[in-house]
Amino acid sequence: MRRRPFFLALATALVSLTFSAGARAQGLAPASLGGDSRSDEATNDVVQVITAKTAPAISKRTRKLLTESVRTSAEKPVCVAAQKPTQAVEKTPSRATFAMEPVRPMNQPTVNQTVQHGSRFSFSSPQGEKESVPVISDYYPKRIVYPLAKVDRRIDNRLVQAATLAQERAHAHSRSRCWHYVKDALLASGVIDSRPKTDLARDAASELVNNYGFKKLSITDPFAAPVGSVLVYGTARSVGHVEIRTKDGFVSDFRSQIPSRRPLMGVYAKL
Repeated sequence: MRRRPFFLALATALVSLTFSAGARAQGLAPASLGGDSRSDEATNDVVQVITAKTAPAISKRTRKLLTESVRTSAEKPVCVAAQKPTQAVEKTPSRATFAMEPVRPMNQPTVNQTVQHGSRFSFSSPQGEKESVPVISDYYPKRIVYPLAKVDRRIDNRLVQAATLAQERAHAHSRSRCWHYVKDALLASGVIDSRPKTDLARDAASELVNNYGFKKLSITDPFAAPVGSVLVYGTARSVGHVEIRTKDGFVSDFRSQIPSRRPLMGVYAKL
């Protein structure tokens, strides 16, 4: 019995709301009451209803389609990327093997090659003539070849034997006993019959000429000295140095391919 007043109150409230909504709608309606205005209102209401109802549905569908397209586009590159690295990994070893092997020319000369000089140095000779020479900018250590000594038939053949004996007894480095080892080689070969008495290497020239019949040759280049000739170096204030010319170098108490850097006093041999 107590619920009936409540339902009656609720029903009256609903009726009052419907009447107020209708009055408001009549107040907002246009002044003309023709058929065109009603059709326009109906169409506008339909459009509003359709757009109001369909907009959320369309937006949901578009979002669904967009998400599906994004998923498909995201899945496809992953599949391709997953396949390509496998192929690349399989092919990389073969490419690496070809890249690691350098191409080498076959039967190409490496020593006898002409060097083209880009610049030249011009100068005037003492006669006043203009001359030019190429400027060497590269250094080729393998092409430097020291000249070999020649055998002079005019000198005593025992000097060649003395050079061979000195080369066999020489060391790799100097022991500061050059004149001592040269004395031993000359005495062992029979070129001299007694051992020289001088101690300093610079005195070897005078003793060999005065006591053993050696003569000074007209040679100023140590490389031009014949095999077996004795080369004496030094000055009046130095100890000096003595060595014998071999076929491919110079020998005293040590072997060397180049002569001494000391001043050359002379080249001596026994004819």
